[in-house]
Amino acid sequence: MGLPRDCSLKLHSKWPSGKKNLITDVPGVRVGHVTIKNGEVNTGVTAVLPHEGNIFKEKVMAGSAVINGFGKSIGLVQIEELGTIETPIIMTNTLSVGTAATALVKYMLRENPDIGVDTGTVNCVVTECNDGRLNDIRGLHVREEDVTKAIGSASEDFPEGAVGGGTGMACFGFKGGIGSASRVISADGRDYTIGSIVMSNFGSFGNLVVGGDRIGARIKEQVEAHKGEEKDKGSIIIIIGTDLPLSERQLNRLSKRAALALGRVGSYSGNGSGDIAISFTTANRIMHYSENSVIDMKMFKDDDLDKVFEACVEAVEEAIVSSLYHAETTTGFRGNSYKSLREYL
Repeated sequence: MGLPRDCSLKLHSKWPSGKKNLITDVPGVRVGHVTIKNGEVNTGVTAVLPHEGNIFKEKVMAGSAVINGFGKSIGLVQIEELGTIETPIIMTNTLSVGTAATALVKYMLRENPDIGVDTGTVNCVVTECNDGRLNDIRGLHVREEDVTKAIGSASEDFPEGAVGGGTGMACFGFKGGIGSASRVISADGRDYTIGSIVMSNFGSFGNLVVGGDRIGARIKEQVEAHKGEEKDKGSIIIIIGTDLPLSERQLNRLSKRAALALGRVGSYSGNGSGDIAISFTTANRIMHYSENSVIDMKMFKDDDLDKVFEACVEAVEEAIVSSLYHAETTTGFRGNSYKSLREYL
């Protein structure tokens, strides 16, 4: 989906979007949600599956960037060291990371009876943002079965906004959540897709910029009830997927470019914000079991990466704005309320 074509918010995009304008335009990528809403409870789980096969046996090459490290994600150390992802990627709230990790371990053990017996253990990837402004986060309402259900429901089509892990998130003083977008580039006579999905929970009220338009400042002038200056705090999780043949070094570089998208929309990655980007490619698979010591791998020419970087920044930027556009006004924990950006358009 991304932003609808008739949306009043306009981005300056150089590269075309994919058919769905979602990260699932990357062949094989799937996304699933479980949304938990009940009065003061506004939370959930979002699962990103890099491909439809056994991810442990066919790992995807990956990279990451810690743009600001006020976060509690797990699994990043092994991504940095080995340059692979071998499980679905889970997005949830901060205090549910442990529950999500346990659920993901159990899921991987069911799918792979050899883990911990005939081979090593597994590096689960779980990411988080703090939804405590709208959610009773101390209630630990995410259960293991919610994680399993999110993985099992993953598909090409999925909603954006106040859903899944983004149910209780707030962004730039508005309701935040899940957003996604994609871009298509051509190289050597064929098309490749770069997709992004974000869980947005960051930014200062009044700082939102859309396509160079400081829309947040104009809205803040009109909202007299909003007193004082709000710090850029919260967090954002940015997942970038592509079918371009990239090495783990190049995927690390791609992850770093996500920071430029944050700057475009008006963030400065404040002290209390956990801004994490993870990138993976479906083109280079690392087989867990192989009789060969030497692995064949393709990679993009570094001198031609500029268009890849630019398309990536565009996809992440639109995913962030899309998370705001699709999120519905939500009243939750202790009566706290965050309005949808659409109410001000």
